[in-house]
Amino acid sequence: MPDHMSADPAGTRPRVLHLISDSRRGGAQNFARDLHRELGRRGQSSALCALAPHPAVHPGSGESDPGDCPDASGLRTAAVLGPGRLRPSTLRALRSAARAADVVLAHGSDTLAACALALAGTRTPFVYVSVGHPRYWTANRLRRTRGAALMHRAAAVTTLTDEARAVLQEQFALPDGKVHVIPNSRAAESYPPADGRDDRRAARHALGLPADVLLVAWIGAIAPEKRLDLALDVLDRLPDVRLAVAGDGPLRESLARHPAAARAHFLGPLPDPAPLYRAADALLLTSDSEGVPGALIEAALAGVPAVATDVGWVREVVRDGATGALVAPGDPLALAEALGKVLAVNRAGLGAAARVHALEHFELGAVVDAWQQLVAEVWTAGEAPADRPAGEG
Repeated sequence: MPDHMSADPAGTRPRVLHLISDSRRGGAQNFARDLHRELGRRGQSSALCALAPHPAVHPGSGESDPGDCPDASGLRTAAVLGPGRLRPSTLRALRSAARAADVVLAHGSDTLAACALALAGTRTPFVYVSVGHPRYWTANRLRRTRGAALMHRAAAVTTLTDEARAVLQEQFALPDGKVHVIPNSRAAESYPPADGRDDRRAARHALGLPADVLLVAWIGAIAPEKRLDLALDVLDRLPDVRLAVAGDGPLRESLARHPAAARAHFLGPLPDPAPLYRAADALLLTSDSEGVPGALIEAALAGVPAVATDVGWVREVVRDGATGALVAPGDPLALAEALGKVLAVNRAGLGAAARVHALEHFELGAVVDAWQQLVAEVWTAGEAPADRPAGEG
């Protein structure tokens, strides 16, 4: 049984198992951790599992998992189920873990496939938590066919905006009432703003970053759609700026040879991105595709202004000219001009406005009620009162 999966004392609320793809810190994983912790604080039984270890850990190496460490509340982040996301042993472990839960929340596309396979024939329903832009990952017929087959097995699907719900219903012929809109969110306490210049310098020192420079953070998978190449092109145009890159991916080695890479600090995947937000003067997002990026919400809660490409629903987080700047995708010159202005003109004021906006619209406490209601509805719909008492697995 995963850690922290204890029975609800009253036997009246469902036990929740959060499933993430692996134990690294990413958008879906960070949200799952925050929601897991908040449900526990509210007295609801909650557990967190990862399908696979952090990609940086090789089986049998004896290395510790950088994602499997105590969080701010002292809880361990995730129990790892197996050596790979869809390995037979992993799916068997997921099926076993789900016996101790009443509802599974599947955070991310890999967990959708795992739950559809592992939970087939069981009485434990699962909810698929969709966080990306559905038009991007349903671009071809094969993806749409596969996605439809998997999503129809879910008891419910959540997405971030009304537009995303319409796309999911259209692309996958999902019935009315199956797709629910719950905004992306983060726990504000996990991303505190820097407490003055000394705090910012201390955060930089801890990360091995220079103290007295303009420092811009870039956070994400170093993959084609995230366009780190554009961020490095921006760096080429702003000689006084340094870039801190948090993440890993297939393009890391090739982009490390970019002419501007000498002024970029490749930090690898961070166990916790909060220190980088405290160290940074701004956040740069250069993606070709996004939903409502968690990194933008995290940075805003930390009081860091953002310059971002105007894709997906980024503009719901970044208010152009008020909390940062929006730029058309694929234009390094426009990104450089916008970033230069944000760094030069009242970045503290933009960051303060970003925090106010994020607290009002994206703080986790405002949406947990919606999650609890949805989980309860899914549980109730799947219950057979005559032979399955409340709280019994």
